[in-house]
Amino acid sequence: MRSVRGWWPHGSRDDRGWLRGAPPPWWVRVLPVLLLVAVGTATLATPDARDLGFLLGAIPPLAVLSYGPLGTAVLGVGVVLVLNVPATHLDRPGQTDLLTIVFVSVLSVFVSYVRRHRDVQLDTERAIGEAVQRAVMPPLPERVGRIGCTGFYQAAQGGTLVGGDFFDVRDGPSGVRAVMGDVQGHGLSAVTTVVSLLGAFREAALDQPDLESVAARMDRRLTVDSAGVRHPELFATAMLLEFSPDARTVRVVACGHPAPVLLHEGHAIEVAVAPGPPLGIGLVGVDPPKEVSVSLGPTDRLFLASDGVWEARDAADAFYPLPERLAALTGAAPSELPDAVWADLVRLRYDVRDDATMLVLAPEPPVT
Repeated sequence: MRSVRGWWPHGSRDDRGWLRGAPPPWWVRVLPVLLLVAVGTATLATPDARDLGFLLGAIPPLAVLSYGPLGTAVLGVGVVLVLNVPATHLDRPGQTDLLTIVFVSVLSVFVSYVRRHRDVQLDTERAIGEAVQRAVMPPLPERVGRIGCTGFYQAAQGGTLVGGDFFDVRDGPSGVRAVMGDVQGHGLSAVTTVVSLLGAFREAALDQPDLESVAARMDRRLTVDSAGVRHPELFATAMLLEFSPDARTVRVVACGHPAPVLLHEGHAIEVAVAPGPPLGIGLVGVDPPKEVSVSLGPTDRLFLASDGVWEARDAADAFYPLPERLAALTGAAPSELPDAVWADLVRLRYDVRDDATMLVLAPEPPVT
């Protein structure tokens, strides 16, 4: 997924690649037809081309890649007709085994029938999976209260829309609250924990008086979920934010997660947070995370990213310099900034080894 408002383009059917379930490219569809026409034309033009007849045997299997049973059958019949036209010089014994071609054509029609029905079933299952995953993390609105929101999500596990990262922005009695987190592990195995933590955050954002209490609620949820597990090593990092009603101040609580980056007048500055323990290890008996307040200017933006972005590595095994690159990209609009960072990672050939998640929060102070 890129911009959350333009939902999940990385998970769309056309972006999966034709070897992973997307429709084949045009040249795959055209290839068997062109091959049939080319061989037929060449053998009609000169008897010297009759040695090309073996290529006709590849046409029905190629048709299976992109055509249904009817299309595959039509191309198979076309192959048999070409073989039986005397002018092509392919009907002589020993030149082409007609029975073999007929058998391959019939078998290709059967395979195409099976593939078509299996594709329908897989498309149905994928649609259900996408609906479930989107229910876990629904698209962010363009604005929550006075806060503009833009998110980006690229799951590390291919074919999935949700992995071990999560974020959300909610309005409540105490103001707009946001969360970004990263569950231990990634892929479908982490989705259950993501669901629990998002549920705990959404409930706590409505009834807890401060961010420390929200963090404690999420920590308790994760601790309870891992109770009774034989090898409980379940934890998650999280960054919690709360904006004042006038959007001039943001309060930040860090639970083992990378700090937000403040974009201020062309500069990118990491917010000095008070680091707290990750969620899931139990905050009882441990110093709870401390809240830090940051003043915001009229055009300031907050950029949050997961480890997948911060720890992307280049060929020299160096980390991606996120604040430095953000400073160079501050001219981008808030809604375009996550895509710009992702394009920068791709252009500079950084290897992203984990879920890559970004969230841009753009406060809009009241006009005075």
